[in-house]
Amino acid sequence: MRMKKTDRRGAEFHKKERGSILEAVPKELPALSLAYQLTEKASHVGFDWPDLKGVLRKLDEEMKEFKEALSIQDRERIREEIGDLLFVLVNIARFLRIHPEEALRKTVKKFISRFSHIETSLRKEGKTFHESNLMEMDRLWEEAKKRKR
Repeated sequence: MRMKKTDRRGAEFHKKERGSILEAVPKELPALSLAYQLTEKASHVGFDWPDLKGVLRKLDEEMKEFKEALSIQDRERIREEIGDLLFVLVNIARFLRIHPEEALRKTVKKFISRFSHIETSLRKEGKTFHESNLMEMDRLWEEAKKRKR
């Protein structure tokens, strides 16, 4: 039996009487997209923060829990808290209508570009990474940042 429901925006959707609204989200999606779609579904039925401030408070809470896990060096808890941080960041992105997968891809592209600048610069100087140091590489990184602005 299917029941017609109305979400918080007034849009109609159908839901199995005993099924989960989350079942419609393909679990094979990349994790960021999966988290985004799951939180979208939950949001449509009112399971959401009222505003961005609430999500930002949750980020602070999760960061505190992450730091606690780091301080006791509990590897499993650290892994869990990293997941919680990523999940909250997905929610922040959703609130801002920014798809986290696209945001991360753009950042990865930027990282590749800047790192490539470091590689190219070191090669021009006849150096390898092992003949360089973090201070020099950081200077080249900052140089790459300035070139793209």
